[in-house]
Amino acid sequence: MSGTLRLIVKDFGWIHTSLGLVGNAMFFVGSVFFLPSFSSYQTLGVWLFIIGSFLMLIGAMGELGVKIVESRE
Repeated sequence: MSGTLRLIVKDFGWIHTSLGLVGNAMFFVGSVFFLPSFSSYQTLGVWLFIIGSFLMLIGAMGELGVKIVESRE
């Protein structure tokens, strides 16, 4: 693995965790927008679901990358 990629994956691993955390928060807020009292925000809730789940995916892939790099060292 190249030095630059290793730097991004391992040394900036906190970024992956942060992306996952932001994604979880967006997913939670999107869930709230599906309550009856927030029905006018349902479309925003759908977009928060989509973006939040994508960020969680990127965060999980980054964590996997960190574990792969650490297992090869």
